[in-house]
Amino acid sequence: MNVLLIALLALPLLGAALTLAPLGERAALRLGVGVTGAVLAGTIALAAWFDHDTPARMQAVTDVGWIPAIGVRFHLGVDGISLPLLVLTALLTFLCAVYSSRKLPAGPGARAFTGLVLLLEVGMLATFVVLDLVLFFLAFEIVLIPMYFLIARWGSGAKVPAANRFILYTLLGSAVMLLGFLLIGGQAGTFDLTELATAHGSGLTHTTQVTAALAIMIGLAVKAPAFPLHSWLPDAHTAAPTVGSVLLAGVLLKMGTYGLVRVLLPVVPDGTATLAPYLGALAAVGIVYGSLACLALARPGAKGDLKRLIAYSSVGHMGFVLLGIASLTPSGVNGALFANIGHGLITGLLFFLVGAVKDRYGTADLDTLAGATGAALYGRAPRIGGLLAFAAVASLGLPGLAGFWGELLAMYGAFDPAAGLSRPAFLTYLVLAGLGTLLTAGYLLVVVKRVCMGDPKQPGRSDVPDLQAYEAVSWTPLAALTVVAGLWPALLLGLSDPAVKHLLGGG
Repeated sequence: MNVLLIALLALPLLGAALTLAPLGERAALRLGVGVTGAVLAGTIALAAWFDHDTPARMQAVTDVGWIPAIGVRFHLGVDGISLPLLVLTALLTFLCAVYSSRKLPAGPGARAFTGLVLLLEVGMLATFVVLDLVLFFLAFEIVLIPMYFLIARWGSGAKVPAANRFILYTLLGSAVMLLGFLLIGGQAGTFDLTELATAHGSGLTHTTQVTAALAIMIGLAVKAPAFPLHSWLPDAHTAAPTVGSVLLAGVLLKMGTYGLVRVLLPVVPDGTATLAPYLGALAAVGIVYGSLACLALARPGAKGDLKRLIAYSSVGHMGFVLLGIASLTPSGVNGALFANIGHGLITGLLFFLVGAVKDRYGTADLDTLAGATGAALYGRAPRIGGLLAFAAVASLGLPGLAGFWGELLAMYGAFDPAAGLSRPAFLTYLVLAGLGTLLTAGYLLVVVKRVCMGDPKQPGRSDVPDLQAYEAVSWTPLAALTVVAGLWPALLLGLSDPAVKHLLGGG
């Protein structure tokens, strides 16, 4: 298993290097599909061989010296927290490669595009398996350059300013996070996450823990994105190509919240507990703010961009993840991890669909799409319209779909937070989160009404093609897994719950 885990990182890195060879356009796209498909097969094999009876134990472990002078080790492993995110990353990257093989965005060419996507996959996968703080920082940084160029070279509209804002925010956040990592490593004498988690803050003074937790929390909150450090996200999503938006929302945002669980909760527990009420407050405000922003964009006459609306919805949805983590309870953190996966599946599907609508209508502007009566997808492209409605109701948290359980458990964690946290404060956050669920249902139903309903015969509108074969291949797994996760939540919670209790207890 440890050889397989290393191979999962080496394969896309090798594939990215191969794109430097003089390949044809079609050959480069086929290479991307082949490599990402092999990585997906490898993660499925890893999940099959994973010992599901002991998900709290690190498995497929590799631990060798790398930079002895400062105690940095090449330490990899996977447990019940990281395994679902590993599979989600491999799945979304493969589906993006399949989609791009038939619908390559306008830009410099297929070789560069494929190479950047594969390099991006290396960083995303590595983030979820490294067990050393320095390696975590490096993996966290690897994703920035590929995503910057995907937005700046293959995006649309104000793509260069959006890409510049993306990398400026994330680099500054990462610099602050690194200061926290160095403080912990300098005081504890190690950067190894398993050793630090076992120590559970012993050897670190309360002041050190609070300072380190604040620095790390700021850096990870930028990537999450948490209110008010989210402002780079709508521009990046609006300008990014479809596959860039899918990977940005489906995986990159999860890197921030994963880091909060993997690093903050077990390594600096006292500092995290001190800052948890503030994180919960920002999460609750973010839930309401994101929903209100979406409502403003969805109303007629607002000239709201549909991609921008979905981007703001991520601010609200990730607020539930942050609220669950801030509760410091097993139920809340499990809900946060479940919501991570649910959001990746549902929002990935939404961005695929919005990209398809933009390709067919030539715009993502809601007023232009809807016209006088609505875009009428139900009548003009019923399969795409049905999928969009399905993704919308999944996103608003309909019971039986993947969006429901994570938000429910996160709110339950806020209802009864960990000892030492102010219950009245978290009950206030719970009320705001509940308001956010109502607002979420409101703007998503408005979007469905304006985009899916209407007169298909209105003047000036020609027929649009319905679901194509390559789109069905790219989107069906996400829709199917949204149903599976909603009906069988134990599939994910059975993995994460023992691992979460282990981390919270000092493991």
